[in-house]
Amino acid sequence: MRNIHRTLAAAALVPLTALALTACGGDAEPDKAAAGKSTTCPNGKIRFGVEPFEDAAKLTPAYKVLGKALEAKLNCPVEVQIVQGYAAEVLAMQNGKLEIGQFGPLGYVFASRRSGAEAVATFGNPDKSISSYKAGIWVPRDSPITDVAGLKGKKIALSEAGSTSGDALPRYAIRKAGMKDTDVKLNYAGGHPQALLALTYGKVDAAEINTQQLASATKEGKFDPAKYRQIWASDPVANDPITVAKGLDPATKEAIISALTSLTPQDVAQVGSYLDVEPGPLVAVTQATYQPLFDLADTLGLTDDKL
Repeated sequence: MRNIHRTLAAAALVPLTALALTACGGDAEPDKAAAGKSTTCPNGKIRFGVEPFEDAAKLTPAYKVLGKALEAKLNCPVEVQIVQGYAAEVLAMQNGKLEIGQFGPLGYVFASRRSGAEAVATFGNPDKSISSYKAGIWVPRDSPITDVAGLKGKKIALSEAGSTSGDALPRYAIRKAGMKDTDVKLNYAGGHPQALLALTYGKVDAAEINTQQLASATKEGKFDPAKYRQIWASDPVANDPITVAKGLDPATKEAIISALTSLTPQDVAQVGSYLDVEPGPLVAVTQATYQPLFDLADTLGLTDDKL
């Protein structure tokens, strides 16, 4: 299992870009001293952390587009940071190093409980409804495994400890099938793409593949669904929440929420494509949207120190 305590200790943030706002179409940087006095630009910039739900090389250009649009709305430089993992992002927000953070749904549960992060927006469908995805477990087409109970004694590749679809939901399915975690050989691959590759390279008997990873890997020719079978799927899960840090000035918080929810579908389309979302806007959410994940964490007894 991945050493989450080491990740928490490192808490490394990898700057994606510090986007310099152009004034009136020019190339000059904004007056940071003046910006620092603005409600929409505390301390001269907005720091936006993103949990790496896909390869960072793919997320970088997508978040450049979203970050640039957001900084134009806020009249403030936006520094988007791809973090090592959700634990590093939680710690960064707890320590006042992020104003905004995008977490996986379960990662948000821990961010809320540990740092007071507040969910304010997520990725919407074209009709402005909240988009969702599903966790799944897949096996080779010719595998004798037909259901979750058939995984007893078998190797399954999971994403990483603390992942919603890549850890908690598959483990919950194992429990519902009457087994304990120890009845199955759990292998944490280090991410959703790596879990999928473990299956395609024959390293495991089964793997978690959520609908987002399924869509992107199939599109890129890295996965042929015809050669595999899905033996389990979860109920729909609301897509990744974008959160604001606890303790923000109320006016700053409202400005950020207004900016996020007024971005156009084109502004968020590239990021949305990696979440298997048709181009739509960001839509407002609250903690209640993710209450099933809070309940799931309690059911499984999941806390930071047990991951």
